[in-house]
Amino acid sequence: MTRMPPLSRWLVSAFFALAGIAVASDYTLKDLRIEHPYARPTPPGARTGAAYFSVRNAGRVPDRLIAATSSAARSVELHSMTMEGNLMKMRAITGIDIPAGGSVSLAGGGYHAMLVDLVKPLHAGDRVPLTLTFDKAGTIEVVANVEAASGTDSGQKEASRVHQVH
Repeated sequence: MTRMPPLSRWLVSAFFALAGIAVASDYTLKDLRIEHPYARPTPPGARTGAAYFSVRNAGRVPDRLIAATSSAARSVELHSMTMEGNLMKMRAITGIDIPAGGSVSLAGGGYHAMLVDLVKPLHAGDRVPLTLTFDKAGTIEVVANVEAASGTDSGQKEASRVHQVH
């Protein structure tokens, strides 16, 4: 068996440590955990995009996402999307309730953070800074990685879910 020189071992360890930091995408604010914030690439010239993430509330008190901002867009609106028959209805909402002991997913086909008047189109690999404000927990800055949709997950077919954490 070949032994790696100490400097090489250190460089490999440092690389993996930095890689872990670069891909870490969960954030904690008091009893809330913001999991896997991401956005999808937008077509050239697009003026809007969307950011998605889940919020898990480990506390005994409900909270509410009441605002979001981003330097990547002129404004960020919290939206709800529903289907009524064959008609898709999207509307701005004033907040998203996060139940005590539960979680809410912001995903394509349901709740999302609409990035309005983008500074530039979003490309896979970009990073979108978001500042999320909760009624009780306060404010946290997160980064949404722009991820291309996989073949089975278009980002538009995901449904928002509210469920209890076990």
